[in-house]
Amino acid sequence: MFTGIVEERGEVVALETTGEAGGDQDARLRVRGPLVVSDAADGDSISVDGVCLTVTGPAVDGVFAVDVMGETLRRTSLGARRPGDPVNLERALRADARLGGHVVQGHVDGVGHVLARTPAARWETVRFSVPSALARYVAEKGSITVDGVSLTVTAVGDDGPATLEAGGQTLDLSAERSWLEVGLIPTTLTATTLGGRAVGDAVNLEVDVLAKHVERLLTAAGALPGGAR
Repeated sequence: MFTGIVEERGEVVALETTGEAGGDQDARLRVRGPLVVSDAADGDSISVDGVCLTVTGPAVDGVFAVDVMGETLRRTSLGARRPGDPVNLERALRADARLGGHVVQGHVDGVGHVLARTPAARWETVRFSVPSALARYVAEKGSITVDGVSLTVTAVGDDGPATLEAGGQTLDLSAERSWLEVGLIPTTLTATTLGGRAVGDAVNLEVDVLAKHVERLLTAAGALPGGAR
């Protein structure tokens, strides 16, 4: 369990994939994060860009290794990470610590993309696309986790673009027509990777787990016939 309060901006050292391309691949990810591994042991959990991963073996010179299964590579942005890429890191929550963000599991629900950035004097408003299947869990003034960062949603909408031109490519966003906006304070812009995310970049999204459980309970009780969407 995590809080979405990033402790350290780490760096990808290596991503070694195994298995055939397009098949059932998995990977060994190596990340430099001296702070988060200062007291980490084999089997401990660390959130890497919002993905809960398990430390495998002792850290060496501040570098720790984690195994990433095929399901995680398919459903998150970790498979696109390359050596030198920055990543947000957070250790699992201690039972006696303050819950500074919100309840974060490190179980990514889907991948969105940066749609727009609007800078102000000190703050910045950032808009992200949201997969249509997740939109019902996102509410204004509710909580959202983006690349492991706990944020408050400031606006939502369902009129996002079907395509996006970014980096010389055309991204197909037909399954991500919903969107959300957040306000990033100076600390978030400098202490996490969100300050450097460009339009078109993919981000990991985790919606509030309480919303998913409430929907499940209401559906089971018949209050939402047929698992209403």
